[in-house]
Order: sequence, then structure tokens, then C-alpha cells
Amino acid sequence: MLLSCWAWAAFLLFIFRYLRLVVNLISNWTYKPIPVPEKPNYTNKDVTVIIPTIEGEGDNLCRTIETCLATQPFEIMIVTIDASIKRAERTVAAFNTNKIRILSVAKANKRSQMCAAIPEVMTKITIFADDDVIWPHTILPWILAPFENDEMGGVGTSQRLMRPEKTSVWSFLGSLYLERRNFDCSACLNIDGGLPCLSGRTVAYRTCILQDDAFTYGFTNETWRNFQLNADDDNFITRWMYAYGWKIAMQYHKACEVQTTLEDSPKYLKQCLRWVRSNWRSNLTSMFVEKHYWKTTPWTTYAVFQTTLTAWAFTDLLIFFLFYRATEDLSADVRQKILTTIGIWIFVFAKSIKLYGHWIRYPADLLMLPYSILFGHLHGIIKLAGLLTLSATSWGSRDGADEDNHYRMIKLPPYDTDDLEASPPSASSFADSMSTAQYPPPYKKHEPDETCPLQGHYSHDL
Repeated sequence: MLLSCWAWAAFLLFIFRYLRLVVNLISNWTYKPIPVPEKPNYTNKDVTVIIPTIEGEGDNLCRTIETCLATQPFEIMIVTIDASIKRAERTVAAFNTNKIRILSVAKANKRSQMCAAIPEVMTKITIFADDDVIWPHTILPWILAPFENDEMGGVGTSQRLMRPEKTSVWSFLGSLYLERRNFDCSACLNIDGGLPCLSGRTVAYRTCILQDDAFTYGFTNETWRNFQLNADDDNFITRWMYAYGWKIAMQYHKACEVQTTLEDSPKYLKQCLRWVRSNWRSNLTSMFVEKHYWKTTPWTTYAVFQTTLTAWAFTDLLIFFLFYRATEDLSADVRQKILTTIGIWIFVFAKSIKLYGHWIRYPADLLMLPYSILFGHLHGIIKLAGLLTLSATSWGSRDGADEDNHYRMIKLPPYDTDDLEASPPSASSFADSMSTAQYPPPYKKHEPDETCPLQGHYSHDL
């Protein structure tokens, strides 16, 4: 018997929607981190840690510095703003060490803070860390292990929420967000070497990449539509690595697992909105501006990037409706079994199986599973709100973080149409303008050195 149009539509949409879940489950279960070599070429003495911060003080920052110091890196740089430098000096003085250096910038902007520190780095590896993370003492050997491969440009970490004494709905949702992120990154990396983004909470890069003139220019001159974009720093660096042929790794292992904090209040919704906007901007850039991801990491493009456009809560309802119409001619008993199975898959199994690691660690949290399912539908509204406000970059969830918000998205001046309509310049005047205009420096090619074995990486056709 030929399938009806309803049945074909139901099956095809179901496969498109859930093939990535099944394949990613298998990939996540078979994922293995890169082991630490017996005789590593990189040690803690090859690491500089950069910690951007706004306040320059506080329990979270002190805890971050303490756990970073425990791993004995070559140096730690605290990069704050001018208004907070005295507080940062008091914070650092409490540790009584000469391994910490303080830098400052005028405005509270993470890209500016990173750019202030990058030229000062004297080690082969640079690690960026947020000011609210806790490192395990085992992190450095594991985060450095992938760099034994000369083609490795950046390495990310596994991340978990610092679990509060009393779990709230907000901390529960935050835990699931990080769990889901660990799942997606490890699964995609295991298939085609791609991932959505190397999170800036704790991430390591080859210093020579960050100190290249072309990278500095690109990092400080990224544009989004008719704006200069000074937010989304980790998305930019991740895309840069892929664009210039560097490999990326993520050490999904307990020894390389950092703990972090997220909002434990309704402000968590504002955090989600900020993440959603960043995802929209970066994923659209990956798919329709840089484009090489369709060829270089096709699975990641299907499983992550394109979901920005296609993964909406109403898709699940549409699939169920299509199966409802497709089974109208079946017996009542068979139809009920099919619809029950589809309903459980869509609204329970698919919403919870990615989080199996969290359920194993905290089985009591299964009682809050309905909150997770409901939030999945609410997130569609947040996602739509993010799409409609892509030019906004405010945090809205952290004190002092938005004082210089206008600097994160700077309106670029429009082209002067009068100049465009003027007579064309002569060859000599064009040559003069070429000599005085500022153009991005070329990415260095075929200049390998012992510090950066593949510094002359190729660029895809962007």
C-alpha cells in the first residue's frame, strides 16, 4: 500500500528533525578525549592565563585566581578596567605572588581586555578564563595534550555548573544548558571535527595565532551588518581557527572539567537571550557569509548551525499533527499505539536523553524534568526575541557589565552617496589612496617556526 502524503511528510520531517539526535547519541557514547602523553612537549611553564574581569574583586574572582595558581602556570594576567584597578591590586596583593600581572583598559569590553593582554604573552600557549570558574588541579596536562598535534589551534574544556546547596529551578536549567552543550560539542567533534563554539569560560590557543597581525585586525574590526561588533569574542576566534585550517579539540573528561556559575534567578532568562543573539549572529555568519562549513564540517552544520533556522518548538507539534493525520485510516488500537510512541519520543525521550549524564549524577533532579520540557517551549519565544533584537548586546544579568554596552555594537557611518556619484579617480590618485588607506594585513603564509609549527595555514575560500 502506498503511503499517503501525510505519512511521507511525517516520516521525512521526523527523520530530518531526529536523525541528528540518534547519530549524536552514538557519537557522544563513543567519544574519547585525547590522552596525556608520557613525555609532553608542553607543560605548565608554557602557559599564560588571561582573566578578563570588570569588578577586579570578589569571592568568585579570588577562587578563580586561587585554582589557576594551583596549576602553576608561567604567568596570570588580570585584565580589568581603569576604574577597578585599585580593587584588582588589593585582590592580587592577598596572594603574595609575583606570577600575577595586572593590566587595565578604559572600557569594560572583553575583546579590548583580551587585546591588551595578548601582546604581553611570552609563552607558547594562552588560556583565557572567565572570572567565575573553578579549575581542577589536573586541567593543564589535559588541555595541553591535544597541542602535541601541530595542526591543533584551540582546545576547549568540559563545563559544569557549580551546584548550589539548594537547587532551584534556575540552577537546574543552567545545569542542563551546560550538560547539553558538552553533549553537542563532544558529539560533533567526534564526527567531523566541528563544534558550535569554543566557550571562553576556559579555552586554550596557540599564542602565535592570537599574536598574528591579521588575527588582531580581524578580531578588532569584525562587522555585523552595518555595525562594528565587539561582542561574541569566542565565536569569532572559533570561526577564525576553522577558516585558517586549524584543528580544534575539546577535552570532555573529568580531569579537564571546569565549574562555573550562572544566574540563579529570573535573570537567567536574560542570559539565555544574550546567548541566543550571539548564536543567531555567529551561525548565520558561518552558514551564509563564510560558507566553507558546508564542505569542511557538514555534520556540524546540519546538527548545530542550521538548527538556528529550523529548530522551533512548533516543529514538534507539527510532526505529531502529521502523524495524527497519517494514521487516520488505521484501527483505533494501532493508531493509539503509534501516536503514544511518537508523543513519548518527541515530548519526553528527545527532551531528556541528551542529559543522561546529569540524571546519573543527580537522579533526584528527574522530578524537575517537567520544568525542562516546559522551558524548551518557552525558549522558542526567547529565540524569536533574540532574532528580532540582533543589534542588542546588553547582558542585563550582571552588575556593571552594561555601563559601556554601546561599545559592543558600534554603528558604522553610511557610505557617502555623493562620493559614489562623483567622477572616477585617476590612476595616480587611486595609487595614492592605496598607499594611505588602512587594509587588513595578510595572514602570514609559509613561515613556520618552532613556536607555531603551522603558522602559515591556508585559508578556505570565504
